[in-house]
Amino acid sequence: MIELTESAIQKVIELKKSNSQENERLRIFVSEGGCSGMEYGMKFDEPTLQDIKIGNDRYEVIIDPQSMDQIQGSVVDFDDGLHGTGFSVKNPNANETCGCGRSFS
Repeated sequence: MIELTESAIQKVIELKKSNSQENERLRIFVSEGGCSGMEYGMKFDEPTLQDIKIGNDRYEVIIDPQSMDQIQGSVVDFDDGLHGTGFSVKNPNANETCGCGRSFS
């Protein structure tokens, strides 16, 4: 599985409140691209039967099985500090990461 820090959970809850589609959840995914070959992405989307659901009654995120293979054991955080605002993924499976923090190999 993956873990979300409390600051990431709070941001997911905040984003969900501003999303108008009740059935949608925050999807975390991996796609080809970025400067290291693969990159992380997030968007609101409707869950599918194959999705892995993470969360509880406060929040829920969804991840497709192929992306879960790439980010298994990761920690998702949200930082609103001096280094910029946004989500970050600490991925123990990444051999190499880019300075932007959004791509890996």
